[in-house]
Amino acid sequence: MRLSVLVPAALLSLMPLACGGSDTPDPNDPSQLQNQYGAQGQYPPGQYGQPQGQYGQQPGQYQQPGQYPQQQPGQYQQPGQQPQQPVPGQQPAPAAGGGGQATPVAPAAAAAATPILTGLAASEVQGMSPEGGAFAGQFSDGQTLEQPFNIQPGKCYSVVGVGLGIQELDIQIVAQPAPMVPAVVLAQDNSTGANATLGGKGQCFKNPLPIGGPAKAVLRVRGQGLAVGQIYVK
Repeated sequence: MRLSVLVPAALLSLMPLACGGSDTPDPNDPSQLQNQYGAQGQYPPGQYGQPQGQYGQQPGQYQQPGQYPQQQPGQYQQPGQQPQQPVPGQQPAPAAGGGGQATPVAPAAAAAATPILTGLAASEVQGMSPEGGAFAGQFSDGQTLEQPFNIQPGKCYSVVGVGLGIQELDIQIVAQPAPMVPAVVLAQDNSTGANATLGGKGQCFKNPLPIGGPAKAVLRVRGQGLAVGQIYVK
């Protein structure tokens, strides 16, 4: 009799264990996983509902709190650095005089200088005759104006120049044997001011060679304005 009572009791004790499998969540049933883990907001790794970061963000776009957006190349500025802004009414600094050729103009454009040129020639190059016509130009600081002519053997040459609005006028006679050969300075004036004479007062430049050749009378200006020149010969 005692044995028959123990057997049913043992069977009854095993029934909860056999039925206990129904309480184990099915890993393939999302509803059971949600009931077991969803209340705490936790999910097993790799299962449904695993946090993926902030809504709407794509991979690589997550930013740490307080982090500023990355700037494009060339847009970065040091903290506190302000972009340079033009000052209202400020004009850019003028470019320094870099030489070059003056703009040739008709001598009539420098008509105001003609009386001065005529008076200067009368006192500086008496007995000499004009070689060709006058030549004139509009100058910026450091620019030059060239007047080609041919030096004849045994002849003597002077150049008279007058400037309007300029500070200094310098005159040279240079030889140019060939286009690709550097010019050689044959004579230059020693006067100062806006008016100049090369070879005045009987000190004209005489060709020391028995042959002639190409040459140039060169006006060089400091300042800005008009200048006119005239070659004389005897």
